[in-house]
Amino acid sequence: MKSGSCRIIGGKWRGRKISFDDAEGLRPTTDRIRETVFNWLQPYVFQSHCLDMFAGSGALGFEALSRGAESVVFIEQNRKTVSSLKANAQLLATDDVSIIQQDASSWLADVSSGMSPVRDFDLVFLDPPFHSELLQNSSQLLESSGCLSEDAIIYVEHAAEQAFAAPDDWVCLKDKKAGQVRYQLYERQI
Repeated sequence: MKSGSCRIIGGKWRGRKISFDDAEGLRPTTDRIRETVFNWLQPYVFQSHCLDMFAGSGALGFEALSRGAESVVFIEQNRKTVSSLKANAQLLATDDVSIIQQDASSWLADVSSGMSPVRDFDLVFLDPPFHSELLQNSSQLLESSGCLSEDAIIYVEHAAEQAFAAPDDWVCLKDKKAGQVRYQLYERQI
C-alpha cells in the first residue's frame, strides 16, 4: 500500500510532517484549505476539546493540537490508518490524543446510549469520504448525541456538488469553495 505525508502548517509543530497509509477515500485537507480553516478557527482552537471524526491522516486534529487545543479524540475505522495515527502521535510526543478504531456512526450511537462516555466537544472536524451519505447522517447523529458543547464550532468539508442540510441548531459562519471541495464553519446555537 502506498503511503503519503502532509505537513503541519502552524503552531508548535509547524513544518513537521505526518505520514499515513493511503486508504480508499482518504484525502487529507490541502495545505491551502487548512490554512484558511485555521485562520477561521483562530479564536476557537486554544484549550479546546476537539473531535476529529473520520480522522484519516489526522491532519486537522494534529494541526489543532499544534495550535493549542487541549485534546483531540480521533475516530477512524481503518486499522492501518489507526496505526498511522498512533505512530504520528508518538512521533509528535503527545499524550493529548485518544485514538478510537470504530465506525463514526457506531461510535456516535454508543455515545448517545451512554456506552461511550465523552466530554463536551468545543470543536469538531466533520470530513467524511466524499460522495457518501455519511455527512448528512453523522451531522444529525452528532447533534443528537449529547457530546457537543452548547456553542460548539463544527468544520464541515464535502464535495462541492454535494448538498448538505445542517442540523437546525447549526448556524453557518463561513462558507467557501476551492475546486471540487466545499468547506464550511458552523456554530451550534442553542
